[in-house]
Amino acid sequence: MASSSGTSSGYSKLRNSSSEEDLQQVMDNRKRKRMLSNRESARRSRQRKQKLVDDLMEQVGQLRQENNQILTTIDMTTQLYLNVEAENSVLRAQMAELTQRLQSLNEIMSSVNVSNGLFEDEESNVLDDQIGCFDSFMTPWSYSLCVNQQPIMY
Repeated sequence: MASSSGTSSGYSKLRNSSSEEDLQQVMDNRKRKRMLSNRESARRSRQRKQKLVDDLMEQVGQLRQENNQILTTIDMTTQLYLNVEAENSVLRAQMAELTQRLQSLNEIMSSVNVSNGLFEDEESNVLDDQIGCFDSFMTPWSYSLCVNQQPIMY
């Protein structure tokens, strides 16, 4: 019986070591699978990150291009504004000069009328219409009222 118990203990050791080896193999397989899974997950994560960086870089390029277009538009609009402002300033100066001349001519006409008494009431009304036309020249829509008037000649 001693031999049978020695054999059975050797068999159980063999069986235990075989079971331990199987368990070790299963654990190694699981560890390998987990490592492969982790590597694949890390690879996918790097790909997602790279795609995000690429998308953001593309968006940066588009936004820079749009920003340059907006700056160009602002520059052009500013230049147009400055041109209109300069033209408006010239027109205001011309209007002030013409208003001054008209007032001077009206004063001359008034003094001539008073001293000579040559104009009749009807002609005086025509002069008043012309003066009213130039007084309303400040509004662009009243310009059409003055179109048929004769220019002042020097």
